[in-house]
Amino acid sequence: MTYSHLDPAMQNRVAWNAGKMVGTKRPLTQKQIWAIRFYLDREERLRDRALFDLAIDSKLRGCDLVKLKIGDLVAGPDIRTRAIVIQQKTGRPVQFELTSDVRGSLASWLNRRGGTAHDFVFPSRLDRCRPMSTRQYARLVDEWVTAIGLRREDYGTHSMRRTKAAMIYRATGNLRAVQILLGHTKIENTVRYLGVDIEDALILAERTEI
Repeated sequence: MTYSHLDPAMQNRVAWNAGKMVGTKRPLTQKQIWAIRFYLDREERLRDRALFDLAIDSKLRGCDLVKLKIGDLVAGPDIRTRAIVIQQKTGRPVQFELTSDVRGSLASWLNRRGGTAHDFVFPSRLDRCRPMSTRQYARLVDEWVTAIGLRREDYGTHSMRRTKAAMIYRATGNLRAVQILLGHTKIENTVRYLGVDIEDALILAERTEI
């Protein structure tokens, strides 16, 4: 529904994004990742440490991350080294890796959390039969970044999704690989998501000697 600028009721209406930073959020650096991990470990926040680690490794959108079930990540007594989920936005499957640090933090959390393969990894505080909300996840991300001295306006849940993808791109320049890992249908989406520009292209070219 749209509104006419001639409508008197709209004269004092404040734009939804007034005073807010919109657009692409920054990825975290390796130093910032370790700072957040240190903070969460010091505060003994097993759930948040597992959520943070899984968000970085999986590169999933928040809506897919919070709906992960224990059976998606666990096979028998062990945490999987790779997992696959169907993306809510595209309806397409995407695979992701679970590195040793992430498997360790997940094992610690699931040992405390308990539950069956059909239960959500990160349940709601109000109803354990439902997943954590994306709004609660966003609030946690705000808390994590401000705890290590970063501006919450510069970071968000997409920072978690972009972090490892940006590192992989910087290290390899392989956009196709990053596209697959993010589950993008078009490589143009990956280019925009990573903020790839002419400077990035020139730096990669300068590294290549013929």
